[in-house]
Amino acid sequence: MADNDVAISGQRVRSPGIIYGTAWKKTRTPELVRTAIETGFRGIDTACQPKHYDEAGVGAGVAACLNDKLRRGDLYLQTKFTPLSGQDPKQIPYDPSAPAARQVAQSFQTSLRNLRTDYIDCLVLHSPLPDPGEMSQVWGAMEQLFHAGGARQLGISNCYSAADLKRLYREARVKPAVVQNRFYAETGYDREIREFCRQRAIVYQSFWTLTANPQLLAHDNISILASKYARTPAQILFRYLTQNGVAPLTGTTSARHMREDLEIFDFELASGELQAVTELL
Repeated sequence: MADNDVAISGQRVRSPGIIYGTAWKKTRTPELVRTAIETGFRGIDTACQPKHYDEAGVGAGVAACLNDKLRRGDLYLQTKFTPLSGQDPKQIPYDPSAPAARQVAQSFQTSLRNLRTDYIDCLVLHSPLPDPGEMSQVWGAMEQLFHAGGARQLGISNCYSAADLKRLYREARVKPAVVQNRFYAETGYDREIREFCRQRAIVYQSFWTLTANPQLLAHDNISILASKYARTPAQILFRYLTQNGVAPLTGTTSARHMREDLEIFDFELASGELQAVTELL
C-alpha cells in the first residue's frame, strides 16, 4: 500500500494511501476492523463519539490482529475529539461542564483506553468551533497532547472554509497535518482547500467519496477507464485521488470491496487519463 511520509516537528509519521473508516458500524465494528486489517489495511479512522462510532470496538478489532508479525507501530490509528455540538447528550465521553481544554484531555484519555494504546498517530478535531476563543483553547489542548508525545499528528475534519483553514494554519504552533472532509460537488470538491494542502504537504483525506458521487462514478470518462483497466468505477476514482495526493476513506462492510480498494495500487492512470477525470471535478 502506498504511503505518504509527513515531517512534523522532527517526527516521521506514515500516512496510509487509503484508510478504513469505522463510522456507523455499531456491533460489527470489531469484526470489520479485524477483517480490514487482515485484508491489508494499515490505517484505521475512528472518533471518540459514541453517537456514530464504537471506538472500543475498534480497539478490540485492532487488539485481535496484533501479534509477532503485526505490531502496533505498523498501524496508523486516527481518532477525533468531537465537541459537544456533535455528541449525543446521553453519551458524552467527557465532562460537559469542564473547560474546553479539559474536555479534550478527558476525551483523549478515553480514546487511549478504548484503542488499547499509549499514543495516537493522528488526533483530529472533528469540526471547527465557531467561537474563536474556544477554538484556540481546543487546538492548544491538542498541541499539548502532541508535545507530550500522545498524539503524533494533529488534524481537522469538516472544515469547508479555506479561510478558516488558513487562519488555523497561520495561528497554530503545531500545524494541521491532516484535513479530512466530505468529498462532493456541493463544496466544489474542495479545490481551493486541496491546493492549499498540496502546497503545504498536508494530507487531504476524503470521506463519503463514493456515496456522494453516483453521477461521477457513472460518467463515461470513468466508465471508459474502468473498462480499459478491467477495474470498477470506484477503483478508478480512488486511484485517481491517490495519484493526486488524496487519501480516501472507505467504510465498506464487504471483504471483496476491501480487497478491491487495496488493489488500486496495482495499476496507475496515465497523465491524460488523470486529466479526463480532473475535468469532472
